[in-house]
Amino acid sequence: MYRQLRHSLLTFFVVFGFWLLLVGTLARQELIAGVLVAAAVAVLAANRAPVFAGIRLTPMAPLAFARYVLALAWSLVRANIDMARRVLSPSLPIRPAIVHIKTSLRSDLGRLVLANSITLTPGTLTVDVEDDTLTIHWIDCPPGTDLQSATQTIAGDFERHLRGFLE
Repeated sequence: MYRQLRHSLLTFFVVFGFWLLLVGTLARQELIAGVLVAAAVAVLAANRAPVFAGIRLTPMAPLAFARYVLALAWSLVRANIDMARRVLSPSLPIRPAIVHIKTSLRSDLGRLVLANSITLTPGTLTVDVEDDTLTIHWIDCPPGTDLQSATQTIAGDFERHLRGFLE
C-alpha cells in the first residue's frame, strides 16, 4: 500500500511539474487545472506498473541527479567532438562492434535511463536490454575488449551517477 501511495504521489508531482512547465504561468486557473489533471493521471495510473518505482527519494538524490546531468552533458560534448574528428578524418578511423555490458542498476527505470543515455551519446547505440545486460553497437571498439572494460568505458560514469537517485 505504501509503495502504491508513493507511486501515486510521485506521479502527481511529476505531472503537475510538467504541467507548470508547459503553461508557463502561475495563474490561479492554471494551477487548479494542473492539480485536477495531475490528480486524474495519478488516479488512472495507480494500478499500472509503477513507472517511478526505481527512484530513490533521499536528501542527496537532487544532488546526484544534478551530477548525472552534468556528466551526461560533458559526455555528449566529448563524444560529439570525437565523432566530428572521426568523420572529418580522411581514413575514417572506426572499428564497429556489438558489445554486451552488465549493469548493476536493478530498476526498469534505471536501466531505461542508462540505455537512453548511452544511445544519446554519439558513437554508441543501445540495441537491446535484457535483464542486467545491455547490447550496444559501439563505433570504435578497441581489439580484445572484454566485458568489464567495455562496461566501464561505455556506462561507467553514467551508472555511477544514476545509482545516486535510481535503483
